[in-house]
Amino acid sequence: MRGCSVACSAPVSLSTAKIVCRSKSLLFQFKTSSPFASLTTTSIFTTRRPFLSLSQSQPNKAKQKQKLWEFNCSTIPSSSIVENPYNDFVVVNFYRFVLINDPLEEVAKHLSFLKGLDIHGRIYVNEQGINAQYSGPSKDALAYVEWLREDFRFSDILVQISPALNGHAFPKLKLRYKPSLVQLEGGISHLPLLDPTMRATPLAPSEWRKRLKEVHDSNCVVLDVRNGYEWDIGHFHGAQRPDVDCFRSTSFGESNSEEAIASDPLANVDKENTNILMYCTGGIRCDVYSTILRQRGFQNLYTLKGGVSHYLQNEGPVEWFGNLFVFDDRLSLPPSAYNPEDSTVSISNSQGCKNVLYANCYICGSQVNELRHRNCANIDCNLLFLCCMDCVKDFKGCCCLPCTSAPRLRPVLPGNQRYKKWYMYRELEAQKFT
Repeated sequence: MRGCSVACSAPVSLSTAKIVCRSKSLLFQFKTSSPFASLTTTSIFTTRRPFLSLSQSQPNKAKQKQKLWEFNCSTIPSSSIVENPYNDFVVVNFYRFVLINDPLEEVAKHLSFLKGLDIHGRIYVNEQGINAQYSGPSKDALAYVEWLREDFRFSDILVQISPALNGHAFPKLKLRYKPSLVQLEGGISHLPLLDPTMRATPLAPSEWRKRLKEVHDSNCVVLDVRNGYEWDIGHFHGAQRPDVDCFRSTSFGESNSEEAIASDPLANVDKENTNILMYCTGGIRCDVYSTILRQRGFQNLYTLKGGVSHYLQNEGPVEWFGNLFVFDDRLSLPPSAYNPEDSTVSISNSQGCKNVLYANCYICGSQVNELRHRNCANIDCNLLFLCCMDCVKDFKGCCCLPCTSAPRLRPVLPGNQRYKKWYMYRELEAQKFT
């Protein structure tokens, strides 16, 4: 029954889960490992990407062969659903390099469609295409995707979807024209991004997994085209930590000084015969930087199609260590967020953080128990860093001793929270004296 789906002739709501099916395109697919007589959680699977999971209360039946069931949404009793005001929120990511003759008009069309929808995030458009990361209730978030795909330029766009369990992952919507879809020193408008032959050859997740297993037996370099702090909480086996704190300053393959060469994985490699396997979170940074490497003479360039998020959804955490850094309020996601049904455990999780050599506290160097960054409580520093709980307490959420006596200190945040605007903390402080 693989590929079976719910058929709906009109939007259908399922109690608090607010599941919506549309007749124009196949949006949802429901999965379960056995008949759903007793459900403890409710979930939805998009036809391309899972963002929640459907599970049964009896764990001893979890190993049964996975089946897909066709059913009437309205027959599931509301008592089976776990109440959560944000259980329907998702984060959506996509990009496409394509010629847009009038990007300002394109922006106006998108703003018009999104009017009235509960969408927060960053959506940038220019002559080279679109780059979007946003959050919202699944009905609104996927309605935008459906509308976008009605345009032939975006009909087959690859969309990444992940859960946003605490609601919106972005403070507000920013949809505007931007000269560069990603930030790089010198800009990217001059790069031949619209020419697919100038970009790296995309590899499907299954092919990428195969290539990684052959790395040690071939002339190959695994290139992490992200920032060092992203690598710190998760990376592919064989990838060197990037000596970069901002993609804007990435300079792989053009190092001149001895110090730069020592930290450049592409220094002194054979440009004609070495296979370069590039990866990043969603794929766009690799597409951009591969055009630069192509211009510098590197011949055999390959990129992970859809990035790490697409790989984790399709292959699970095989060859992957740790969590995935994301540029929104969630900061870090475990591999299971992209594939809840995958039973494979990543190497870092199976061995425990005490054996993970890359996840160290920025202050004391000890192993951290949570693969998630925090910002320094000193707003004028705001450094993003990993920290053990002892140092969080001793340094009041700051990254170093001098920051603990800074004039503009924010409170230590408990759990998985992000700092808000400074004025909110200033007003709270003022209230204490009124």
